[in-house]
Amino acid sequence: METLRITEIFYSLQGESLTSGLPTVFIRLTGCPLRCNYCDTEYAFTGGERLTVEEICQQIAVYECRQICVTGGEPLAQKPCLDLMRHLCDLGYQVSLETSGALTIEDVDHRVVRVMDLKTPNSGEMLRNRMENIQYLSSDDQVKFVICNQRDYEWAAMQVCDHQLSQRCTVLFSPTFGALDAAKLAGWILRDKLDVRMQIQLHKILWGDKQGV
Repeated sequence: METLRITEIFYSLQGESLTSGLPTVFIRLTGCPLRCNYCDTEYAFTGGERLTVEEICQQIAVYECRQICVTGGEPLAQKPCLDLMRHLCDLGYQVSLETSGALTIEDVDHRVVRVMDLKTPNSGEMLRNRMENIQYLSSDDQVKFVICNQRDYEWAAMQVCDHQLSQRCTVLFSPTFGALDAAKLAGWILRDKLDVRMQIQLHKILWGDKQGV
């Protein structure tokens, strides 16, 4: 029976994306092929507990919550993740996937909301962006840019324009926690009249840079 390596399963408020503020069960998968400079989940690179899809479903059921976020690490680095998300959708959960965009999203169940990063220059992993993923995005999906400085902002704004991302899906600009003043990013967006949604990491505002929130 196939298993997945799971770092943690926990219940909290969604801190990012269009469902920010909603009670959500997070399934954090272990492992990631990227090493972004601003990563806040390095503890998920290794370790974890082997669980079957059924065991995962048993754990999340106790929270009596319909919102599920599959995150990492990089969830798609584990092939059985596709089966896990499909099964969760079959059970009636509202499922979202947080992915780095470095691996293909082509085979992700269409019922899953894909929240896909495009890595900015200051991430150190810009060359890992799999730009062909853009063609698989739908209006229900979201593209996220984590902005560290003005150079990142200008690069992200260019991608939004060049790929017409705002016409394809929701675009999220997020200031790197503790590195870029959120008001400064807001000012840039308003100055340039970008058709994007700014987000701030709600969970870090509430609880700081802690694990399991």
